[in-house]
Amino acid sequence: MFNSKILLASKSPRRSQLLREAGFNFRVATKEVEENYPADMPVEQVPEFLACKKANAAISLLEPEEILLTADTVVILGNTILGKPTDAADACRMLRSLSGIKHMVITGVCLKNKEKQHSFIRKSIVHLSDLSNEEINFYIKNYKPFDKAGAYGIQEWLGHCKIKEIEGSYPNVMGLPVAMVYAALQDW
Repeated sequence: MFNSKILLASKSPRRSQLLREAGFNFRVATKEVEENYPADMPVEQVPEFLACKKANAAISLLEPEEILLTADTVVILGNTILGKPTDAADACRMLRSLSGIKHMVITGVCLKNKEKQHSFIRKSIVHLSDLSNEEINFYIKNYKPFDKAGAYGIQEWLGHCKIKEIEGSYPNVMGLPVAMVYAALQDW
């Protein structure tokens, strides 16, 4: 098993949960990073770019023998990134746009220490069932998805009741492709 200590530079409770459940030895520390990217960057490159940007900002937090882990997850509909909703109306708009169609979820991951860096992405396709206005309002009211890309969490009601199929990795859609992280750390 992988025994090195990881510094997870992420405020995401879902990433911490996934690492904890997988038995990783880690601590959490973060640095604020503006999550902006070049306007002409292809949307599929954005999560890896942001993960590396977060790693470069957090490298000063690294203790000896630690490996820094950063990630960024985006929801892509067509050629548009659906970020975190600003309010209930924005969440409602996003969920209506995702209703009944496939969309892509990409997580970019960056592993870094003082000597080297390795980054990668994991793509998943999510098939969402049709959502009624009542279901959308129920979900927003009860689950408050304002800290989630695309205004939903696969680990909550919407994921359990309204996602028909995933082509890819459930943990990736949740925010961290744990199997790929494990494999990359084994090769580290």
